[in-house]
Amino acid sequence: MKLTPVGGADRIDGRALDANGEAYLKARVRAAPEKGEANAALEALLAKALGVAKTRVKVARGAAARMKIVEIEGASAAEIAEFVAHYAEKP
Repeated sequence: MKLTPVGGADRIDGRALDANGEAYLKARVRAAPEKGEANAALEALLAKALGVAKTRVKVARGAAARMKIVEIEGASAAEIAEFVAHYAEKP
């Protein structure tokens, strides 16, 4: 995930590819990157989008960086891939 804090809205902006061709989601939140507030807002945003409890979503790596690794407890790789694919740019 690539997170933009103080982004004016809480939303998932779409999908992009990194230099290795790996897909990641771009998201923005209204919260500032202070005291973990932006990370908490991202976790809440993803939980709502996935329809799971907030406690099942956590920023596992990159807490102080814009690029983050997020873990969703109980979600399979196939479920995550389907979720990411949903945000692919439409032609």
